[in-house]
Amino acid sequence: MKILVTDGHGVEHEVEATDGWTIMEIIRDAGLPIKAECGGSCVCATCHVIVNTDWFAKLPGKNEEEIDMLDLALEVFDHSRLSCQIEFEPSMDGMKVTIASDALM
Repeated sequence: MKILVTDGHGVEHEVEATDGWTIMEIIRDAGLPIKAECGGSCVCATCHVIVNTDWFAKLPGKNEEEIDMLDLALEVFDHSRLSCQIEFEPSMDGMKVTIASDALM
């Protein structure tokens, strides 16, 4: 299983994905430049990603905590999510995300 992650230079990386891990953990453990300063506790917005339009509607909705934290992000888009709040499952194989500029190291 994999996800496709676009970095700050516009380069797409195919990253091995593990069922049950968050998208943030997958991106971080692949060595890509995501801040993820709180380590997945949903107390910051430094794991902000933009989910590809085709995939966004297939994800579980945002909870109130995530919505509040996204208010801290510099530039939020319709398809913005905190990657620490998306738990990967096999139906997400091939999902595409872009690391938001405010989440880049």
